[in-house]
Amino acid sequence: MSEEPTTIINFSKLNIPIPDLIKIYPLEKQSEILEYLLQLDECDKIAYSIAYQHLGTSFNIYKSNGFKEWKNKKS
Repeated sequence: MSEEPTTIINFSKLNIPIPDLIKIYPLEKQSEILEYLLQLDECDKIAYSIAYQHLGTSFNIYKSNGFKEWKNKKS
């Protein structure tokens, strides 16, 4: 990926693991991901954390079903 973000959004306030891949996304994608993660309830955050742990480096939130569904509903 050759896209370089001009700024990196601080995801630490979410208290959930965040893949390093997000840091190379453009700011617009990072903002969308942050918006998605902020709306997750506690049950969804637990499911997200389990998926992140099990999938490791292959975990890509931008391509996840939950993110895609959220984005489609938002449009």
